[in-house]
Amino acid sequence: MSTQAGETAGHGTGRRERTAARTRKAAALLTAAAAVGTLTALPASAADGAAIPPYAFDPAAQRIQGAASSADADPLEPGRTYRDTLKKDGKVYYRLNLDTAKNSYVSAVAVPRPGGKAAYGDGFRISIQDGSGRECGYQEVNFATGDHVRPLTGYARRIIHPDDISCQDAGTYYVLVERESDAASAPDDWELELQHVNEPLLSKIGPDKLPESWPSGTPAPPAGGPKERQGGAGFHTAVSLQEGEWRADVRPGETLFWRVPVDWGQQIFATAELGSSAAGDELVGNALALGLDNPARGFVDLQTASYKGDPATAALAPQRPVAHENRSSYETATNGMRFAGWYYLTATLSPEIAQEYGDGPLPLILRVNVTGEKKAGPGYAGDPGLFQVTGDDRKAAANGATGADAASADGTMVALAAGGLGLGTVLLVGLGAWTLLARRRT
Repeated sequence: MSTQAGETAGHGTGRRERTAARTRKAAALLTAAAAVGTLTALPASAADGAAIPPYAFDPAAQRIQGAASSADADPLEPGRTYRDTLKKDGKVYYRLNLDTAKNSYVSAVAVPRPGGKAAYGDGFRISIQDGSGRECGYQEVNFATGDHVRPLTGYARRIIHPDDISCQDAGTYYVLVERESDAASAPDDWELELQHVNEPLLSKIGPDKLPESWPSGTPAPPAGGPKERQGGAGFHTAVSLQEGEWRADVRPGETLFWRVPVDWGQQIFATAELGSSAAGDELVGNALALGLDNPARGFVDLQTASYKGDPATAALAPQRPVAHENRSSYETATNGMRFAGWYYLTATLSPEIAQEYGDGPLPLILRVNVTGEKKAGPGYAGDPGLFQVTGDDRKAAANGATGADAASADGTMVALAAGGLGLGTVLLVGLGAWTLLARRRT
């Protein structure tokens, strides 16, 4: 905010100088306040130029400690994000207090220490159980891309449906996260980012029969040339995309995050092309991994490509159009395309690339198609929350806002809050400036 003051003829020089000084001081206070918040909100850069960029956790995530026994489990509240630590071969419980008016999803992002080693089957299993130990839903995820680690994402769900006989009562349920590790894998702890979200039920039972045919042909890639759109370092800072061709740089061992709004009836197609390098020609298997996760952070698909210095492309498998009836399928990818909202794309470059091609970044071209006409939703009985695509979502996709940006109605207020400067403080400083001006005019 800048403050302007005109001088009135007839006042003495000393009076003008004192008034101007007070005005400049008030303006400086406002400028400094905004600068503190803005600078504090900037992401920290890596101290070592060759270091693998770390995962960006949600700064609002609450620390929680998973229990060794379900009897001691702490609750996960809906709409909240949490952080915990999972040891090698660890097994931790959390509690859910669920009613019969909503479906519930709990996701976990497991973040190993960058650069660590892992066996093929290393990963974790997340499930929701009732008080008798019966599973309501689960997902198992593992690295499956060689012997290097990357963030892993999976979710468990508890669904209310008249045809189901288990997990339908209101009461206490438990989330169980189990880490599976090979004896030769790195013993480092994994950081967890947990999220609990609810989905309203339908106002009436809709169609749940999966269509036998669907458009599985791959569309022509977007034209017009790539535009710069560097990915984020986590789900919270995932960079928004719309259909198009996008250019980024990815470093060995790094995982980049983007998000794309996909509405009911629409399909998403994506490929990631790793640019060529003149630094070598040695083959690196599973050098590039391209993943897809749904709006509740459930795993949908992962495809990889090897690299030997020439351009290499990883392409997601064709996915069904987003539809409520997809959840009737037992196939992971189809079941995952169960609701509208932000779908997340991740691209990981193997740390082994550094051994053959250096530790500098390689160019990456991400091509995204979103096809199909938007259809009406399934008829939720309440606010869909994150399971919808809004006009603001489409604007965010067009301008490249991150998830953190879109979560705030005013980016300036986010910066001020991160800097520890409250709205009241800003208003008081502004009020002081206006008071000085009023006195001057008097």
